[in-house]
Amino acid sequence: MNIMYPIKFTPILKSKIWGGSKLIDILGKSSDRRDIGESWEISDVENDISIISNGELKGKTLREVISLYKDTLVGDKVFEIFGEKFPLLIKFIDAKTTLSIQLHPDDKLARERHNSFGKTEMWYVMQADKDANLIVGFKDNVTKESYLKHLEEKNLLEILNVDKVSHGDIYYIPTGRIHAIGAGVMLAEIQQTSDITYRVYDWDRKDSSGNYRELHTNLAIDAINFKSQDSYKTPYQKVENNSTQVISCPYFTTNILPLNGSVTINHEEKNSFVIYMCVQGEATFHYSGKTTKIKCGETCLIPACLKKFEISSEMESELLEVYIDL
Repeated sequence: MNIMYPIKFTPILKSKIWGGSKLIDILGKSSDRRDIGESWEISDVENDISIISNGELKGKTLREVISLYKDTLVGDKVFEIFGEKFPLLIKFIDAKTTLSIQLHPDDKLARERHNSFGKTEMWYVMQADKDANLIVGFKDNVTKESYLKHLEEKNLLEILNVDKVSHGDIYYIPTGRIHAIGAGVMLAEIQQTSDITYRVYDWDRKDSSGNYRELHTNLAIDAINFKSQDSYKTPYQKVENNSTQVISCPYFTTNILPLNGSVTINHEEKNSFVIYMCVQGEATFHYSGKTTKIKCGETCLIPACLKKFEISSEMESELLEVYIDL
């Protein structure tokens, strides 16, 4: 079967206590619910494996096609390191109310405690209501004792950094960095394949059964980075019809591609699959005399063997271009 085409997947929608309706109303996801917090676009998380929705591979799971095509799909070096485990989890998130204050363990802790990858991630803000914010990191360096005291007294916000955000803001969230997505923010998230979260404060809210959600105070203590930094927002430049790097870390590289017209793409130097997330407008991929289109809120996976193609758009559009630089 042919894998030389941009592969799209059926979104896996997640109902959340803090979720809303923007993923349905703005991004066109299909659901009757009004509490959809996440759309998992590409996932290899156990029990949530993405299913292909287009082309000759339609109906097959991500895991099946990696097993079938191995390095042809994901790239020689990626396959050498990760085998048949897809290393990234790609999401769109809508926070109707503020998420819990949380953080994620690094690879070492996650492996020892959960037999999982750690969870380094990044955010691209797609839409934010007036005065919407993100909680990212501490205002100043804090001690473990000071943190626990503020946590116990339920005034953790006093020592946390809160940034008002707007469309296009980018944040890098390495493991150990305390954070929360604020009410009214819709964003694209790129992360390691992991669903391990240490929740430290959840605003004393109860779930639909009247129960408080579990907190992970003790697990989190060894995972938190208590050091602050001057700014947590990632500065970047945009050049129309050019890919510009915005985040580079051992787990993924993300470029931003503002698109208006046509761009010739050459991935010969990459030894990895490439993911495109459409975060504004729409884009059409031209390859082997065929086309595949994605619109805002859609994602596609370019197999490692598909090196050259064109992307075009008849409007001002924006793509995130994600791969692993090995």
